[in-house]
Amino acid sequence: MLSIQKLSLTYADGTQALKDITLNLPKGMVGLLGPNGAGKSTLMRTLACLQSPARGQIKLSDIDVLENPMFMRQQLGYLPQYFGVYPNMSCYALLRHMAVLKGINSPVQQKQQIETLLELTNLSDVASKNVATFSGGMRQRFGIAQALLGDPSILIMDEPTAGLDPAERERLHALLVNISKDKLILLSTHIVEDIENLCPFVALINKGKIIDNGAVQKLIEPIQGRIWQSDKRPEDTNQILSESYRFGLPVYRVLADEPPNLDAKPVEACLQDRYFLEILEKTGV
Repeated sequence: MLSIQKLSLTYADGTQALKDITLNLPKGMVGLLGPNGAGKSTLMRTLACLQSPARGQIKLSDIDVLENPMFMRQQLGYLPQYFGVYPNMSCYALLRHMAVLKGINSPVQQKQQIETLLELTNLSDVASKNVATFSGGMRQRFGIAQALLGDPSILIMDEPTAGLDPAERERLHALLVNISKDKLILLSTHIVEDIENLCPFVALINKGKIIDNGAVQKLIEPIQGRIWQSDKRPEDTNQILSESYRFGLPVYRVLADEPPNLDAKPVEACLQDRYFLEILEKTGV
């Protein structure tokens, strides 16, 4: 559905933020996973035609969107990581204002779309309240509602669950799954759990490069059968993928062909293991 070929972008200070990005993204939930500074937001802004790459190609339905940015904008709903709102406008009034900006000029169409989106995002009861007073979760749901105005075929979301409490994250997850059935939703985040819960297709990005992409099972296949878990720190610390805590006690996940110690138990590999492996390898830890 969305094809990206050899996309590169260098900032004025010489930082190469994107390095020959090539991806073919299918319909449904697609995760873009990488650490802070990996190039996720830069790629999102470039796909949204908010900045121009040095070279490369982006095609949607065989149309070059870099040459026809208005085509992409007509198909796109965009939710950046941070967005401002007018302080004295209600939720309903602000959605109506944005509907006009998106070319929805018929009052009947505005009313129909806004009421449908308010119900979808569970904001109908607070439609008359100022968005500036909303909680973090309500504000994110408003952001999704405004992004869905005009029924876009592509929804780009940059760190949509950052700062949300567990209950708000669950509500947002349910909403995203519900609307992803007939759209491409590109979800950019460094929260591995969000990607694992929501996205059948994932692209791993680090230092401006796509490390790997595909179904989650494909991404973890190279390390399957080589992951061990232990409550004792291995002697070879280079084997450690992650050190976490459960009930205050350390838990080590280790990549090795053989058990790293007598207490180590084999466990199923997960996307987080592959994620930490890429971070460790690229940072030289």
